Amino acid sequence: MSIIASILALLGLGSCADFRTVPVDGFEKAVSGTDVQLVDVRTPEEYAEGHIGGAVNIDVNAAGFTAKALEALTKEQPVAVYCRTGRRSAKAAGILARKGFDVINLDGGIHAWTSAGKPVIGEGLPYEIDSFTSDSGKQVRFSALVHASILIEYEGLSIYVDPVRKLGGREIDYSALPKADLVLVTHEHGDHFDKDLLDGMKVEVITNERCAGMLGYGSVMSNGDGMSVREDIHIDAVPAYNISEGRTQFHPKGRDNGYILSLDGLRIYIAGDTEDIPEMEGIKDIDIAFLPCNQPYTMTPEQLVNAARVINPKVVFPYHYGATDISGIPAALPGIDVRIRQYQ
Repeated sequence: MSIIASILALLGLGSCADFRTVPVDGFEKAVSGTDVQLVDVRTPEEYAEGHIGGAVNIDVNAAGFTAKALEALTKEQPVAVYCRTGRRSAKAAGILARKGFDVINLDGGIHAWTSAGKPVIGEGLPYEIDSFTSDSGKQVRFSALVHASILIEYEGLSIYVDPVRKLGGREIDYSALPKADLVLVTHEHGDHFDKDLLDGMKVEVITNERCAGMLGYGSVMSNGDGMSVREDIHIDAVPAYNISEGRTQFHPKGRDNGYILSLDGLRIYIAGDTEDIPEMEGIKDIDIAFLPCNQPYTMTPEQLVNAARVINPKVVFPYHYGATDISGIPAALPGIDVRIRQYQ
């Protein structure tokens, strides 16, 4: 019995005469094996917008699909296929099964995958994408850009947090990313604040008083302020500062912002540069938390674990971590979904 067949048997999943169609969890378990060949059968354009990591692209509707698949794939290993909603991949699965391949098809396609919060990556782009669903079923996507820079996509809007173009040896081409509709800036340090980039974006910037003064524009929010951008988007500015002896000069109390962003009821805490400050006791009902971890400027791994236990979000993204070893954080937070992305 193949690895895929064994997994499906254990999960009690059904099959058809030629191939098996499985839900997201079964598909994820199956493709976690190193010997499974993962194939995205959508167009190259769709693939480039975002695909499951490790997938090769063979367009089922392009001329020569069967010949290309026979050249690229081996019958010695199982094949897992997906498309946008599952229809094209069912077609591909049938073709491959009739050619002697052991095939499973992702039920609901990549739409079901991202709706379940599973990550995708963009071809040739330096970020991963995580997708979540708001209270009324609207999709919210998060892209890890670099260090503290985040792209949030919601209902046709692109919201950037602390966008910077260059950091260390990495450079983000913002011209290849969605046009900004709103930018949140936490504070003035160069790994969070890129004046030239912001000037070129020509977009509304929400920030603290210091950065607004340096820009010569921007909507100022101070710790404790709230602002509704529209009926389904609300922003609260919360404190972000150092408390450890010998560190308070990095981020003094009252100057910088963290933000709680509510998108159709989905509550996102973007902590900015902070330690596990007492004010975190008042941060409640968080779905997704971005918590920094690069000692001595922000939190140690131990402080991040403490902050996560206090806030108790459903999902934690450690970010801003640089060379700090964060590998032990997931095991220290049972019951919280810890996702480590390339925020370096």
